[in-house]
Amino acid sequence: MRTFVTGAAGFIGSTLVDRLLADGHQVIGLDNLSTGRAENLKQAFLQYGPDGRFTFIRADLLGPELTSIVAANRPDVVFHLAAQASLPASIADPQRDAAINVLGTISLLEACRRADVDRFIYAASGGSRYGAPQRLPVTETCPVDPLSPYAAAKVAGELYAGAYAAMYGVRPISLGLANVYGPRQHPHGEAGVIAIFCHALMNRLATTIYGDGESTRDYVFVADVADAFIRAATTDHVVAGVFNVGTGLQTTVNEVHRLIADATGNADPPRYAAARSGEVRASALDITKCRSTLDWHPTVPLAEGIERTIDWLRAESHIESPVLQAF
Repeated sequence: MRTFVTGAAGFIGSTLVDRLLADGHQVIGLDNLSTGRAENLKQAFLQYGPDGRFTFIRADLLGPELTSIVAANRPDVVFHLAAQASLPASIADPQRDAAINVLGTISLLEACRRADVDRFIYAASGGSRYGAPQRLPVTETCPVDPLSPYAAAKVAGELYAGAYAAMYGVRPISLGLANVYGPRQHPHGEAGVIAIFCHALMNRLATTIYGDGESTRDYVFVADVADAFIRAATTDHVVAGVFNVGTGLQTTVNEVHRLIADATGNADPPRYAAARSGEVRASALDITKCRSTLDWHPTVPLAEGIERTIDWLRAESHIESPVLQAF
């Protein structure tokens, strides 16, 4: 299978790239490296670059060359993971967020249409698409209710994919991802509470929890997410639509901090600050549809995933350490 992965140098994208290559597929990875790290693709370059199964293209979704890039590479499936993924950044600059997450998605759908690529796998936001639902875990039939520019833009990408399905026969599958964590998630950003806390507690740095710490999220390990993308790409030809990808379990930020403190042996308590705008109080995804249709379920428990993230961070101790932004 010839595959095309946008956001290939990101932590989810690069994990997917490695899995695709390990499974024997050909991979064309695209990334503008604005947030992705070339280091994440080192294994892919070393193992599969020389034999031609891995090709990397540094380009932007909004660049005029995108259509010709997709056409030249003739992929069987496109995985769209490139995104502006910061909630605070979307609030500070919603126009830039929309340019990347909405216009970039449209540009890629247009490129797929012109190149006759019919299978389109989209990394949707499961944690934010439903807003603040009354019942958890939430199913795909729950009304969509985005409460931030980021959430609205990601939902717009789903809707455009659906429109291209109706007009041109593109077969989109939108994977509504819960809070993904694991190796390669950068610990110095605004998202990724587990990576941030792991790095801080390993290095005896202060941690900050916004709000009372009792807000909940559904944390799913990155290798499990890559497996969901593979299953979406290889499922029956007629399958399309939205599928939740998570664990169905709610874990508080306080509990995450405690688990990481136990794993690192650092009992320093967190600091607390005012809750941040645009964040939902509780989130968890019902994955029944994903289990039954894609035969997918998560396999990595949270405590094990945290240990694997810590192991990676120890191996990556050379990562630059700017002023730490906690969660």
